[in-house]
Amino acid sequence: MTYDLLIRKGTIVDGLGGEPYVGDVAVQDGIIKAVGAIDGATARCEIDATGLLVTPGFVDLHTHYDGQAIWSDRLTPSSAHGVTTVVMGNCGVGFAPCRREDHDVLVDVMAGVEDIPGVVMTDGLPWTWETFPEYLDAVESRQRDIDVAAYLPHSPLRVYVMGQRGADREPATPDDLAKMRALAKEAMEVGALGFASSRLMIHKTESGAPIPSYDAAREEIQEIARGVVDGGGGLLQFVPDIPAGGYQPVLQTVFDVAEEVGLPVTFTLVVANAGDPTWPDAITMIEKANKNAGAGGAHFTAQLLPRPIGLIIGLQLSANPFVLYPSYREIAHLPLAERVAEMRKPGVRARILADKPGVGHPILYVAQAWDWIFPLGDNPNYEPDPSDSIGARARARGVNPMEEAYDRLLDDDGHAMLLVATSNLHNNSLDTVGELLHREDVVLGLGDGGAHYGMICDASYPTFMLAHWSRDRASGRFSVAEAVRELTSVPARVAGLGDRGRIAVGYKADLNVIDHAALRLHKPVITYDLPAGGRRLDQAADGYVATVVSGHIIAENGVPTSARPGKLVRGRRFAPPAETTW
Repeated sequence: MTYDLLIRKGTIVDGLGGEPYVGDVAVQDGIIKAVGAIDGATARCEIDATGLLVTPGFVDLHTHYDGQAIWSDRLTPSSAHGVTTVVMGNCGVGFAPCRREDHDVLVDVMAGVEDIPGVVMTDGLPWTWETFPEYLDAVESRQRDIDVAAYLPHSPLRVYVMGQRGADREPATPDDLAKMRALAKEAMEVGALGFASSRLMIHKTESGAPIPSYDAAREEIQEIARGVVDGGGGLLQFVPDIPAGGYQPVLQTVFDVAEEVGLPVTFTLVVANAGDPTWPDAITMIEKANKNAGAGGAHFTAQLLPRPIGLIIGLQLSANPFVLYPSYREIAHLPLAERVAEMRKPGVRARILADKPGVGHPILYVAQAWDWIFPLGDNPNYEPDPSDSIGARARARGVNPMEEAYDRLLDDDGHAMLLVATSNLHNNSLDTVGELLHREDVVLGLGDGGAHYGMICDASYPTFMLAHWSRDRASGRFSVAEAVRELTSVPARVAGLGDRGRIAVGYKADLNVIDHAALRLHKPVITYDLPAGGRRLDQAADGYVATVVSGHIIAENGVPTSARPGKLVRGRRFAPPAETTW
């Protein structure tokens, strides 16, 4: 037998948590055709995986590649970290459906919520679509390295149906609700994986207003959910407004609707660094909802990042502790070298440090959470020692934290980066995160690839999961098999993509060959490869010997190939006939 691809003598990690074993994997026509000891066969391409891990491709449930999937053929950072399938449209924001006269409204939403510069979207999006089906056709018509799937996003849907009334968050009329239900049905029928929404308080437009979906009534969520059911079903993704009083008030509404119509729910979970924890309430709600749903009913899961949800701040990025200060803004337009020279002048330093912040996006104010801000070096540490924080460093020096932050921003001639760990470091460690991730109702997510271009670079979390949690961490570790399961079959199951996420005959040939001992994250870098020369953060890794999508090698040793086999995934996928259970 001659195969397209044969991976020889690797340590196969099946994606289901089974004990790794040494064997071969054969691929033909994008499908895994044989697994185990494959003797006497040849292949057009062979990979010697002796001493290396062979895993399924990773699935990322929470991305925002809605724009990048249009203007780019590579979905980095995700595809540089073993991810072979991404789900976009999260948080209820996106670019369809949308009438021509509402383009600016959606650009304003995405610029504010996802930190995508307006000019990038203006130059990068051809807007050859109006409806959601037309948008999916546009996505499908473009080549890219990995697969994409999409939710129907709430904010564009609301504006499409209600116009300015929707943008202004006016209550939906019965006629509005009927139209939303019909459009949700249509979206599911053409391949949406479900429906996504948000009412997170800090999700604001660039103009400073709450996003259109922020305070949508239960009746609106209910009618859209019924539309999802009408169209064949799907997943409800939701971001609750945690700062506004915990999970209970809003999340219960979504859970009640989901239980009523029989749909699964996945939502954002964070672990506060300090104060009374709110996550136990969310876990209690999940347990109750899953119990009520029964074995054949809806399944409720929380998505959790395996490291701190973190902003990256610096003089070249969207945020730094002084970005709202009028005295800093006077020089913020200067090229970096000139700005650094100005900031090193004693008079300028004194004036900025004595200033007060103006008004800006709420997320910018966390850039002064001194005890949760850490220098981010060449070997980025995402579980840093408390003594490394800006606050602790300032106390050790006997200076104000603002002075310490000011000085650290000038390191490396102004190229320094600082990590703001906004959450997940409860008691200054990731112990609680690890405990939660061992639960069946908590899944990996929140990488946010394709968004927050100048502030967040969390899409590299699969590498962190494998390197930190299953190799380097002293306690609470995951075995390699457990970590791979969390990155593959678990998110595939949640998304309804039963044809991928494991190594077995008949499954989609999305694979990684990994040198686990060599796996290493690099410090994020700033690139200018967005439309109109827009800036974004990117992050590379060592240790990925090969990444395979549909049987095609898309990267070797961190270097992309010319292969672009990625497709649009339309709708949920079932496991191959020989495999009827997970």
